[in-house]
Amino acid sequence: MGTIIGYTRVSPGDQDAAGQTLRLERVGAIKVFTDVKSGRNIDRPGLAELLAYARADDTLAVVRLDRLGRSLAELLETVTILRERQIALLSLEEKIDTSSAAGELIFQVFGAIADFERRLISERTKDGVAAGKAKGRRPGRQPLDMKKVDAAIELIATGSTPTEAAKQLGLGRSTIYREMWRRGVSRSA
Repeated sequence: MGTIIGYTRVSPGDQDAAGQTLRLERVGAIKVFTDVKSGRNIDRPGLAELLAYARADDTLAVVRLDRLGRSLAELLETVTILRERQIALLSLEEKIDTSSAAGELIFQVFGAIADFERRLISERTKDGVAAGKAKGRRPGRQPLDMKKVDAAIELIATGSTPTEAAKQLGLGRSTIYREMWRRGVSRSA
């Protein structure tokens, strides 16, 4: 049997990892890695360091699953990495231990829920596209109004900047620059 390795994550400025660390040490964590990052931040050097440190048959322990991943998809991705490396996951609050059959079952159910969620989003998107088509709208980016582009090029020729022309006609500045390049119009025109 491997060792228990702890992982804590706290948001910058408003929390301290000491409470999480203490709980993890009580369940036998020999080393605890910490990230002081927002849950929205995907870059987690502490977790990366833990994964580099951990070996097959080790157990990654967290106080709560939300410390490991902000969304179910992110959490499942992390668990997949752990499973591939033969590292178990132990969550104290949710009482999940993937080294047991019951813990593995819970994550299989989570995986099924995540797949169901992806399929629902896909179906809603398809329904939205169909409803738009029924109302005469085309899916995706709408065609460029070439009359507005021509007017923007004329404004630029009379001394307006591309930014001013874009703003005045409700076009994107990058669209104006792209059309200027395509037509061979210089910026100093």
